Amino acid sequence: MDYAIATSSCTGAIHMGLAALGIGPGDEVILADTNWIATVAPIVHLGATPVFVDVLKDSWCIDPGKAEGAITSKTKAIVAVHLYGNVCDMQSLCDLGKRKNLPIIEDSAEAIGSQHRGRRAGSIGHFGTFSFHGTKTLTTGEGGMFVTNDADLYETVLTLSNHGRSRSQTKQFWPDMVGFKYKMSNIQAAIGCAQMERIDSLISRKREIMSAYRTELSDLDWISLNPEDEGTVNGAWMPSIVCTPESGITSELLAERFRAENVDARVFFHPLSSLDFFESQPENVNSYDLPKRSFNLPSYHDISSEGIARVVDVIRGLGCV
Repeated sequence: MDYAIATSSCTGAIHMGLAALGIGPGDEVILADTNWIATVAPIVHLGATPVFVDVLKDSWCIDPGKAEGAITSKTKAIVAVHLYGNVCDMQSLCDLGKRKNLPIIEDSAEAIGSQHRGRRAGSIGHFGTFSFHGTKTLTTGEGGMFVTNDADLYETVLTLSNHGRSRSQTKQFWPDMVGFKYKMSNIQAAIGCAQMERIDSLISRKREIMSAYRTELSDLDWISLNPEDEGTVNGAWMPSIVCTPESGITSELLAERFRAENVDARVFFHPLSSLDFFESQPENVNSYDLPKRSFNLPSYHDISSEGIARVVDVIRGLGCV
């Protein structure tokens, strides 16, 4: 990408990007139902309507076919979230965007290190966003990044990020529009610069952890891990397991067993449309089914081989259920 703006969060980057596109009341933005609230919150803040569609069963990312079917005259953008480091089908989404004249936005908060057909996640859509939250592969404690190749969009977001004050404005303390306060602090930036010096090793370590889980669990035919299809690279932010329906193993059982062994793992994202303040959409079958039998595995950079073995033992023990 030609342009980048450091922000206080990935959520802020999405908010400003959508605002710069002119999205507001009466508009619709399509996104996958399986997501964290941070992706949809900016849409709601702008007064637009989020349109939730189902995810693909194998990648857990937005289904391009479902996205196309949800397009109306009010649709103004499609958000592609690279969930848990898994890569969206960007070729299909970009083709769809060109045919329908819609911007494809990449939420790459969880996809630092992920690639699609030789291109980095976040660098393919009309604009991309990244997260440097404390849980992410590269962190500034809190922080994010907005990236784009669109010079005009860049200037608008840059202005929005500084209370609406344009860098070309010569009047002191004279804003050109009502903006936001989404700038990254100097301290966060310094941490980020240091992190960037070792980004390759940070990504490599996450991929090592994912690979270790994949190897140790490869003989269990009742679970699957994050996919890495041909032409893609998974940044491996969050190794996750999905148990087959036939196994009878549920997320509740997984949680119970992990707690019993004092292993800190976490549940899969709930469907956004299942939250009380949105209208339920159980027709998004995969989005509602996956969380019932899935779990995120510990994957912090310093996890030891023994730590991974403990997690694997818990999972293997479930085969006796």
